[in-house]
Amino acid sequence: MSHSTVKTLPLRSTKSRWLFVASLFLFMLLSFFASVIYSESGALWSVPLNDPEALQFELSILYELRLPRTLTAMAVGGLLSLSGVLMQVLLRNPLADPYVLGISGGASVGALLCLLITSSMLAVYAGAFVGALLVILLVFIFAQRGYGTDLGGQVSWLLTGVAVAAFSGALSSLLLSLAPEGVLRGMVLWLLGDLSSGLWFPPLIILIVSFFIAWPMSRKLNVLGLGSESAHALGLDAHRLRLRVYLLSALMTAFAVTSAGLIGFLGLIIPHAVRLVVSNDHRWLIPASVFGGASLLVLSDMVARLLLAPQQLPVGVVTALIGAPVFLYLLQRRGH
Repeated sequence: MSHSTVKTLPLRSTKSRWLFVASLFLFMLLSFFASVIYSESGALWSVPLNDPEALQFELSILYELRLPRTLTAMAVGGLLSLSGVLMQVLLRNPLADPYVLGISGGASVGALLCLLITSSMLAVYAGAFVGALLVILLVFIFAQRGYGTDLGGQVSWLLTGVAVAAFSGALSSLLLSLAPEGVLRGMVLWLLGDLSSGLWFPPLIILIVSFFIAWPMSRKLNVLGLGSESAHALGLDAHRLRLRVYLLSALMTAFAVTSAGLIGFLGLIIPHAVRLVVSNDHRWLIPASVFGGASLLVLSDMVARLLLAPQQLPVGVVTALIGAPVFLYLLQRRGH
């Protein structure tokens, strides 16, 4: 009897975890269709079929605005959640998020500087990406100096990122204080998160590529989460794997911030919530976090568009309003 129990429990656990991942995938698809179909004026099917002009107008809004915006939300949500999972493994800290190493701060400085100089949004996106890449390079160079000890790995990444983030925050505040009144509103809105850019293709491609790079590393990530000593004992090159994890997570964060500005809490609460269900096994944690993050940002964008229509809320404000109480609840539940 006991032998039978030992054999069947892992099988049931595996099936239930895959069922959970599949449910999140279906929920992501439902969120996608709901976001595309519902607009400020109601559902798509509420448009009268005997009014071709109204139908044509609604379809044009769908294809030109809502569909690109929803695809952007899906891609950015997935990128931030997957980046959060990798950052938490890299730093061995469940409170780490995609922005903890200062990448968002570098992107902010680049974007705000371009907003001061030009009104071209293409230049703003380019400035944000260049700023993020410069911070990635700086953290990469300076963090290597802390690998002299076993603990030095994650501590060096964290302290370097905190210092760079603080410096970037000071530069962003300086740029905001120098901005004229007509430009200041646009700068603040970018900092609060904006999905209206329609830049869905680059982040979506990066998400797909990153997913198929990270998922095959699941077993190695499980070992890395045990610590450097356990990783070395099992024959894993922890230093090289940390570099790969950092570069992959940093590039995902750079594309997410460039496409949508700063959207907080997503890369923190989604891995936390998913981990309560599937534990720390990255074979399920990675896909579940991607689907969960994409769903949450799509639904948050729906709330931002529809709650005070025709006025739109910054989506970063909505994710923070949702994320803060949810995160406190998860912490309380984890404590019990």
